[in-house]
Amino acid sequence: MTSAQAPLPSGFGPHTTAREAIAGLDLRGKNVIVTGGYSGLGLEAAKAFADHGATVIVPARTPDKARAALETLNVEQEELDLFKPASVDAFAQRFLATGRALHALVNCAGTMAVPLVRDARGYESHFATNHLGHFQLAMRLWPALRKAKGSRVVSVSSRAHQFSGIDFEDPFYDRRPYEKWKAYGQSKTANVLFAVALDRRGQKDGVRALALHPGVIHTDLQRHMTDEDLQKMGAKPADTKTAEQGAGTIAWCAFNRQLEGVGGVYCEDSDVAVTLPEGTRGGPGVKQWAIDPALAEQLWTASEGWTGVGL
Repeated sequence: MTSAQAPLPSGFGPHTTAREAIAGLDLRGKNVIVTGGYSGLGLEAAKAFADHGATVIVPARTPDKARAALETLNVEQEELDLFKPASVDAFAQRFLATGRALHALVNCAGTMAVPLVRDARGYESHFATNHLGHFQLAMRLWPALRKAKGSRVVSVSSRAHQFSGIDFEDPFYDRRPYEKWKAYGQSKTANVLFAVALDRRGQKDGVRALALHPGVIHTDLQRHMTDEDLQKMGAKPADTKTAEQGAGTIAWCAFNRQLEGVGGVYCEDSDVAVTLPEGTRGGPGVKQWAIDPALAEQLWTASEGWTGVGL
């Protein structure tokens, strides 16, 4: 059955590391793809999965940078640029050609608070990379996810989803003034709604989907954040986590057995998060606009149209 959007409780917390979140699990025979798995949170998650025996595939937009970060790890390196649909298709085709099942797809790569940039289709970069790139990737890898007969799609969202819901009238900032944090927040809301809609479709095939806020971590992605930005997200500089602690919720969502039979929820601190009361912003919890089933279906239909792919 599908869990409600409420803490289990799991017994874990904000300082739980990736290794602690999956302690005691033997992941030998499991195949995991971690986008962005060569830096920050993604790297720590990839390390934890590999240490527990999983076969980890790390696709990267910059192979040379990834090679340097991963040279001491037992992982497979691949090439993928989520900003380019042809690159997404090519990577997925290469993986499917191996005939392997995919037990976890961890959507960790992304862009954050950058100036207005558009892809070749004219789509705004946060939405194109953080949501549409991963949407297309999951659709293309669907046969391998089904083949696992028990898999999870884990999308790394953010508490910044509280900055903005989805503006279906102008999602790509063609008419409204561009605001980098609202653009980022909209893409992070999309990550959560994607998990809601994907989980509904995948349950019958054993594919569950979850989204999460990893915490505030000083990685390359957060290099543009100021103390004011942290305060907007309901966090203080002293509340930041290490990358390994930030990866704790990623690892928990990907493999912890506490989540068997659970999907379509937003998690944080290695537990299912609370729902924020209407009118509240800041601090722990998920906005209703990010877990609304009707909005999730609206986004799914629109995303199929924007990308030209679907189930």
